[in-house]
Amino acid sequence: MSSPGSTTSLPSGLSVLTTFPDVLFIPEIIFGGLVWILVASSKVPFPIVQGWVMFVSVFCFVMSIILLCLYICSVHGGSSFWVTLDAICQSTAALFYLSAAVLEAYSTYAFRITELGLIYRENIAAVVFAFLATLVYVIHKVFSLLRWKSS
Repeated sequence: MSSPGSTTSLPSGLSVLTTFPDVLFIPEIIFGGLVWILVASSKVPFPIVQGWVMFVSVFCFVMSIILLCLYICSVHGGSSFWVTLDAICQSTAALFYLSAAVLEAYSTYAFRITELGLIYRENIAAVVFAFLATLVYVIHKVFSLLRWKSS
C-alpha cells in the first residue's frame, strides 16, 4: 500500500486540474462534446452506428464530468476504491470510444461518394475528434492503470 501523501493517490480539490493524468479530463470533455455535437448534426446512413456513437459520446462526456466534479469535491477521501474505479472507468471509455471511432470512420468511408460536401466534412470532423478522444482516453487509461497498480 502507498502512503496517504504519495503521488499514487487521487488528487482532491482544484489540484485535479494540475496533476497528470487527471488534467486529461479537460480534453476528454472538450473532444467528447465535439463528437456529440458533430454526430448529432450530421447524417449517418446507418442509424445503429449513429446511435452507438451518440451513446458513447454522451456516456463518456457525462462520466468524465461526474468524475471530475467528484474529484474536485474530494468525495473519494483518499480511498483506494476510487483509484480502482478510475481505472475501470477510463478503460471502459477507451474501449467504447475506439469502437465508436472505428464505426464512424467506416460509415463515413462507405458513403463518401453519395454524401453532400458539407455533410461529408461534418462526418470527417466527427471521425477526427472521435479518434482524438480515443487517444486521450487511452493515455488516461494507461496512467490510471499504472496508478492503480502502484496503489
